[in-house]
Amino acid sequence: MHLRVTFVAAARSASLLAERFEDDRPLDQAGWDEVQRAAHELVPLAAAELRYCSPTPRSRATGDALGYAPLVQLALRDCDMGRWRGFTLGEAMAREPEAVDAWLADPRATPHGGESLHAFITRVGGWLDTRPVDDGGRVVAVAEPSVVRAAIVYALKAPPATYWNIDVRPLSTATLTGRSGRWNLRLDGTEGRA
Repeated sequence: MHLRVTFVAAARSASLLAERFEDDRPLDQAGWDEVQRAAHELVPLAAAELRYCSPTPRSRATGDALGYAPLVQLALRDCDMGRWRGFTLGEAMAREPEAVDAWLADPRATPHGGESLHAFITRVGGWLDTRPVDDGGRVVAVAEPSVVRAAIVYALKAPPATYWNIDVRPLSTATLTGRSGRWNLRLDGTEGRA
């Protein structure tokens, strides 16, 4: 029995150059415009038997705008960044350069007082592994790009440091097929996304 989980990265809420840790801002006009332009490719994913989203305003709004009517999943929330919540990486680096260096170098480090990268990847992977498996079952999950990156690292059983080498753009998709403990990454073109 196999499951197909397609992650859709939430549309933007601000300039990508100003991405903030645990960003709770709603979609901005550019984000709404992006959803409208991508809708023809992403709306067919609404046929999935199960539809979920991260609890962030932009993930919920992206899912709703695409007609998914997604169920919020707390396990798909962004990494808990502790006292760095709301900061850009540059702002955190300006305030605590050694702490940021330690966090980037050690996946188990929590200098910000929040969740380690390792714990974040494990949490997202735990959610993935507990999805109901029916042969041919389809799931769509709208999530923050960081959550999509964590799911890919977990599915591929890659070292946590791989997380930093994955670029997930707004409204991009990543499909994982398989079951608990055995996942494959499937890369699709614009055809056959549903």
